[in-house]
Amino acid sequence: MTEVAAAPTSMRQARAREWRSFVRRFSRKPLGVMGLVIVLALVFCAIFAPMLATHDPYAISLPERLAAPSATYWLGADELGRDIYSRIIYGSRLTLFIVVLVVVTSAPIGLLIGVIAGNYGGMIDRVFMRVTDVFLAVPKLLLALAFVAALGPGIVNAALAITLTAWPPYARLARAETLLIRNTDYVNAVRLAGASEWRIMMLHIVPMCTSSVIVRMTFDMAGIILTAAGLGFIGLGAQPPLPEWGAMISTGRKFIFDQWWVATAPGFAIFIVSLAFNLLGDALRDLLDPHLRQRR
Repeated sequence: MTEVAAAPTSMRQARAREWRSFVRRFSRKPLGVMGLVIVLALVFCAIFAPMLATHDPYAISLPERLAAPSATYWLGADELGRDIYSRIIYGSRLTLFIVVLVVVTSAPIGLLIGVIAGNYGGMIDRVFMRVTDVFLAVPKLLLALAFVAALGPGIVNAALAITLTAWPPYARLARAETLLIRNTDYVNAVRLAGASEWRIMMLHIVPMCTSSVIVRMTFDMAGIILTAAGLGFIGLGAQPPLPEWGAMISTGRKFIFDQWWVATAPGFAIFIVSLAFNLLGDALRDLLDPHLRQRR
């Protein structure tokens, strides 16, 4: 006879069983696992940058200017003789800082606006969505350029400018989810029990939108990295001598034909990290989206 798994006896056991099931299904997606490994490697590099770097990322050595990759400079040296490998390692800290700052600010803002608009409807919905449409109508990079030009160059201002352009997709997504959830039986039951609309939104609607928002966040991280690199490339992001990957490409483009490693190394780092976040987001979408979830 086939054995039937025992029902969980507590909420903790139920959550542990659900987590184990998620991990087991995620492990069956090799591309998603590869993306997660690269992201974890990025976090590892950011945390242990002083231990992994072989040189001081800010130390100038003019005799070693534009040195080719060697045992001393693994990825070569830049126009000031600074070790490119060490600067890429320390640059991972700036990349993670921008990504985390943008995500933890833009996602909650967009989620809150979308849930309020979808739950109340009427004039509130029309006003919020028209403002969202205005932001969506302008390309993100162009809008970020306008904001960072007004705020002034700098890594924090660049992150804030990207935040102001990143929240509209979350608002649209949360609104669509809320329109499906707000009139479900269990939400109506809570409403009939006397719960306030704010309590219903925070405790019952927002948690149901979380999985879709997490997937969107993972996909957006790649775009955030590219936007931040673009701002750094034109000099509106992190300012010298900070080892920001986009700024490193900007200074290295002058030597691309002869000393190709100066711009290629940070460009490859951006490519790998962006690809990793896309692979991870694709795997999470398949696992968390109820419409795409594979039942095995």
